[in-house]
Order: sequence, then structure tokens, then C-alpha cells
Amino acid sequence: MNGSTDFDAIHALLNRVAAAWNDGDGAAYGDCFTTDATDVTFAGTVYHGGAEIGRAHQALFDSFLKGTRMWGETLDIRRYGADTVVVVSAGDVGKKQPKKLGKLVTHTVVRDTDGEWRIAAIQKTQRKPVMEAISFTFQPGTRPAAR
Repeated sequence: MNGSTDFDAIHALLNRVAAAWNDGDGAAYGDCFTTDATDVTFAGTVYHGGAEIGRAHQALFDSFLKGTRMWGETLDIRRYGADTVVVVSAGDVGKKQPKKLGKLVTHTVVRDTDGEWRIAAIQKTQRKPVMEAISFTFQPGTRPAAR
């Protein structure tokens, strides 16, 4: 990737994502996304916009994901024009550091209208409809807004 300043800014964004997760801070997590971002979660739930992503993750951080940490490793960064990159990373979350990073994550990262790099789309894994239904039943705050 050309432009070490952009490269550094994108790595800083990914570090902010992990720090927000590790702190259980849904608002800070949501701030890493564009206002119209798409987040496809591990369970297959689709959230839209940084505010919704942050709100739903706070509900998760306060329940199912309480006390978890995020570990990751950037595998690839590809630039698609001056203001868009695709980042592929390996990662995992849990209360203890995993021996192996078991998930792949694809981030579409864009330079937002304020000049900051933010995540416009993230795909974490395949859909898990049973897990999604359980989440909605036992933690209604994880349900995305109706579309």
C-alpha cells in the first residue's frame, strides 16, 4: 500500500477497534464505523450504521461478551482508489488469548467525509441463525432495527 501515513492511520483504526472492544465500550466501537456502515456479525446479524453497531455491541459487552478481549493480526491490505482499502485479518475474541486465531474478518475501510479512516463494512463469519435467534430471545437489545 502506498502512503505510509494512510497505512499508519488504518492500523491505528484497527487498534482503536480492539481497544474499544477490550474496554467494553460500545460507543467507542461504533465510532470506528461510518454512519451508514454495515456490520455482519459472527452470528450472522446485520447492523447498519455506527450508532446501531455501537448500541448493539454495548448490549453484548454487558452480557454475552462481558470481559472478553479481541486479538487480531492483519493479513492483507489492498487499496482500491485513494479513499478505499480492503483489510483482511485473522482474529478471535474470548476471555483468554487463543492458541490460534480462528476467524477471518474482511473490513472495507474508507476515508470518511471528515478525512478520518472508518470501517464502512465488516464481515466476520458465516451466518448462524440458531445463535442469532437465541441472542434475540435472551438479550433483546441485540436485535437490529427493522428495515
